[in-house]
Amino acid sequence: MSLPKDIILLPEHVANQIAAGEVVQRPASVVKELMENAVDAGATQITLVLKGAGKTLIQVIDNGSGMTPENVSLCFARHATSKISAAEDLFALSTKGFRGEAMASIAAIAHVALKTKTLEAPQGVECIIEGSEVVSQSPCVMQAGTVVSVKNLFYNIPARRNFLKGDHIELKHCIEEFHRVALAHSQIGFKMIHQDHDLFHYAAANVRQRIVSVLGGKANERLVPVEENTEIVHVSGFVLKPEFAKKSRGDQYFFVNDRFIRSAYLNHAVNAAFEGMIKPGFHPGYVLFLKVNPAAIDINIHPTKTEVKFEEEQSIYAVLRACVKHSLGQFNIMPLLDFERDSSMDTHYSLQGQTPKIPQIEVDADFNPFANSGYHPKPEAGSWSSLYVGLQAEEPWHGLEVESQEVTGTLFEEDAQEMDQITVQIQNKFIVTTIKQGLIVVHQNFAHQRIIYERLLRTATLQEPDSQQKLFPQKIELNSVQALCAAQMEEALLSIGFDFDLEQSTMALKAVPAGLSENEAEKVMLAILDDEMNDRPNDGFSSMDNLARSLATKMAIKSGHKLTVQEQRDLINELFSCKEPDRSPNQRRTFITLDTQDLEQKFI
Repeated sequence: MSLPKDIILLPEHVANQIAAGEVVQRPASVVKELMENAVDAGATQITLVLKGAGKTLIQVIDNGSGMTPENVSLCFARHATSKISAAEDLFALSTKGFRGEAMASIAAIAHVALKTKTLEAPQGVECIIEGSEVVSQSPCVMQAGTVVSVKNLFYNIPARRNFLKGDHIELKHCIEEFHRVALAHSQIGFKMIHQDHDLFHYAAANVRQRIVSVLGGKANERLVPVEENTEIVHVSGFVLKPEFAKKSRGDQYFFVNDRFIRSAYLNHAVNAAFEGMIKPGFHPGYVLFLKVNPAAIDINIHPTKTEVKFEEEQSIYAVLRACVKHSLGQFNIMPLLDFERDSSMDTHYSLQGQTPKIPQIEVDADFNPFANSGYHPKPEAGSWSSLYVGLQAEEPWHGLEVESQEVTGTLFEEDAQEMDQITVQIQNKFIVTTIKQGLIVVHQNFAHQRIIYERLLRTATLQEPDSQQKLFPQKIELNSVQALCAAQMEEALLSIGFDFDLEQSTMALKAVPAGLSENEAEKVMLAILDDEMNDRPNDGFSSMDNLARSLATKMAIKSGHKLTVQEQRDLINELFSCKEPDRSPNQRRTFITLDTQDLEQKFI
């Protein structure tokens, strides 16, 4: 094997920067590592402070055990850890961090200041590090605990910083990590501050209370408890009722030994339990905690420790699927085979366990109900034809009469000569109409998306928003992340016709864009906020454009909706009045044409 250059050992700071690329991918990665360290330190109150969505500042304050001055200098060294001392310890882990890479990696790509004090120490110690180099270490005055401040993330790796997304996306990821730690440790109080504004404040509570705080006010009535204890795994937590399944996977949380993980295999087990209860393309929500013997799992297979390998994976799959399915059935969530079951037919509890007795029926063969009524039946008919004796029809019957349709030369009832345009709706999905060269086939859903999309953009940029006011404000309960998105999108939402007041996690919807039905308003608003929370590629479109596309998709008439002839014509006319009628907002074709030659070729 020939090498173009000599092999050299990388400098320590370069090795740390490379390692940081595996551990620290974005501000949320730092949030996760620092908060987990605070949990490991035994803190009962943890505060996360962010500026610039974590790009400018990430600060974690805890009241945990703190560190001695000797440990402070070691804490930023690679592979320095208090969690393990031998390889065998990897299979008996009960803490979060253990490899000793996180703090060294963070210090390599940011300006870090650490202040810490143990309960017994008379004073604390402050250490400042820039790019893996210790700038200073000196005594300081503080309460017991630790304060870690990470400033100017990726300041010395501009290429990595350029790959970060917009503030609202990076903040969303930070919130996700914050909530994952908060859900796993409901006994700890958590607080999150961004740009000097309190975003979340969770007091110490039980698991159900913490889940309701994170998922939103109405979550309590949507939760179905799950509990199963076996020798292999102990499963506890909650699943959301099937009717609250979403197209996004936002409300899905797996925790193994209080550590958040991702597992497509276990997710498939939950989906299998919901089979037949949710629509295709929708995903159930759940917050599930699995307790497994630490020796039976390997959590050291991924730098961020969000993936684990189970020793008895198939058995855990079976237990998880069975216990979720059992809970859905136990709480009458799963539909019964007898959909018309009448509870009044159930055996009364006082008679349960008794042997039923066959009822005795006595029949009086000589009983005649007409004996004393003066009724005298006609003589018994000799044949079936005598049943019709005395029934005289006023007019002779000439067989079956059917409603007939007059055959005309057009497909419509009205005179073709008086019509400007002939349209036909096929399968309540396509509209076919004639043009000079042949036929045009319009996809009604994609066409309507284009119409609404351009109308919304005109409304937002050229004129006052076209809104329909509600007689009474409609209250919509949001979870914490949805409320944050609504506040960030308020100006854009107002410009296209929405009007609302926002108080904490409750939205009072006062007006909606014209054309949006009142019954659909809540569903559409929640879908818009969910779209905003999900990552989108940097396509160069403005937030207003993305909002208009999202709203057009949800307001457009769907395939399967029957249109009158006039509605078909109006749709086509409006489509071809658009600036770009041939494509939907999501670049799907809105129509195709079939010229006369194409049609003639079909008959050869």
